[in-house]
Amino acid sequence: MADYHAPVADIRFALEAQAGLSGLAASWGGEAVDGGLVEALLEEAGRLASGVIAPTNRTGDLEGAVLENGAVRLPAGFAQAYEAYVAGGWNALAFDPAYGGQGLPWTLALAVSEMIEAANMAFGVGALLTKGAIELLQRHGSPEQKALYLPRMIAGTWSGTMNLTEPQAGTDLARLRTKAERAGNGSYRITGQKIFITYGEHELTDNIVHLVLARLPDAPPGVKGISLFIVPKFLPREDGTPGERNDLRAVSLEHKLGIRGSPTCVMAYGDNGGATGFLVGEEHKGLACMFTMMNNARVAVGLQGLAIAERACQGAVDYAGQRIQGQRAGADVTIDRHPDVARTLAWMKARIEALRGLVYWTAACFDHAEKTSGEDKARWMAFFELLTPVVKSWATDGGVAVASEALQLHGGMGFIEETGAAQHYRDARILPIYEGTNGIQAIDLVGRKIARDKGAAAGALFAVIAEDIDAARDNGDGAIADAVAAGLEHLRRATGRVAATMADDPDAVLAVATPYQRLFGTVAGGWQMLRQARGAQGDDSFMAAKRASAAFYMKSEMPLAGALAQMVLPEG
Repeated sequence: MADYHAPVADIRFALEAQAGLSGLAASWGGEAVDGGLVEALLEEAGRLASGVIAPTNRTGDLEGAVLENGAVRLPAGFAQAYEAYVAGGWNALAFDPAYGGQGLPWTLALAVSEMIEAANMAFGVGALLTKGAIELLQRHGSPEQKALYLPRMIAGTWSGTMNLTEPQAGTDLARLRTKAERAGNGSYRITGQKIFITYGEHELTDNIVHLVLARLPDAPPGVKGISLFIVPKFLPREDGTPGERNDLRAVSLEHKLGIRGSPTCVMAYGDNGGATGFLVGEEHKGLACMFTMMNNARVAVGLQGLAIAERACQGAVDYAGQRIQGQRAGADVTIDRHPDVARTLAWMKARIEALRGLVYWTAACFDHAEKTSGEDKARWMAFFELLTPVVKSWATDGGVAVASEALQLHGGMGFIEETGAAQHYRDARILPIYEGTNGIQAIDLVGRKIARDKGAAAGALFAVIAEDIDAARDNGDGAIADAVAAGLEHLRRATGRVAATMADDPDAVLAVATPYQRLFGTVAGGWQMLRQARGAQGDDSFMAAKRASAAFYMKSEMPLAGALAQMVLPEG
């Protein structure tokens, strides 16, 4: 089984050449994106990921999380890895310094998260949800809630969860049955059951802050009647320390295909009269608050797709460089010398680099929106919202595809657990499912993001891509520019057809939402590879490989744009 080596140089390059990290300096301050700071941060995070967290990946898969007498026992090494993670302040990178955060751009924090998730996705997903919970409380919590919860969650001594799903209510949250009743003292009594609650019970932290959707007795029907509550595992005392155990518990753990080291809990609230909850925001408006966490998590899950693809690719490269099969020119050769294997490895690399660029550029949109105002803020946020379902779906589909090809490249040994290729594939398979299935992301893309403004935000993004195409031509990258331009034209026309048809025949659009989403991802990925080629200045082998990878993407992926466009309400 190959070790994981954090790809610090690739990440650093993508941050600058594709995401444009230095462009954030004006709004964030030069210190936040100082080259020396970024380099040191990535190097140190890489050491943590490769040396401390990655060794827990295999043991986590073999041992899994276990529920014993109401407590969850995590696999060997998880507690020590988490202690090192929080001691280094890695949970705090992107959060408000007023509550103990470091105030760095989210883009940079996501780059660190890529390495953590690649090292052990079952470990990293717990921190992912805590960060989403922090983001939600920063935006929607009361001053008192922020003062109580944020410093502890940012420090990592308390963790957070998202409680949406119930046995009868997955995507259709209108069916939600968990109840909330006013207790008369400003708090609420929560009763009901939630399923698929990641890290719903564990002992890594002193407290677990559950964010729970529930319905009040006088709530209007449907999703407009859902409220959001903080339901902590331990009720905080006046000094903020954990006090009495709340009326909630994990009643079972799911037995899963992958990410076995993470506890996926069935949570019961109110076995003894009702768990104490505290309202976030206004009554009956909880789903709008939860969408803050969901959008944060969807981009972060897209990042997981990138991370597992990188981990699987590293294993495939290592195996292909050692496995001797066949001969060339009369000499025994490793399989990476065979043309089809070389093509597969090149495809993996190109897909990963396109994913990395798109994830990071989308995160940078959010960072720009955070520090600007007026029309600029609206423009950046429109780009972020438009690309969120694309990132979630295209990156997670990519993670599964790369992990599958990595397993295939191992041949029969890939089907044997000891190589690790099977675990990467199993772990990756949840990504297109959780935090909103990729089919739901496609519906969100066409039904909300394109339909609500008749494609205006998409058109503005296409103009940005067109500017980069022109700049690439001026820079001598004509072949790459032509390939992206052809893909962009397919996407532009398909978007026009989607926007024009949605009002009159929405079912026709929804039926092709997934191919449209894949078209969008393919072209956006090609755009990012164009940016990669433009940024790969110099004659060293690293830069030459970046340019070659961009050229390969144009040959192997961009031709798909025409076929996908024909699946989306074809012309004529």
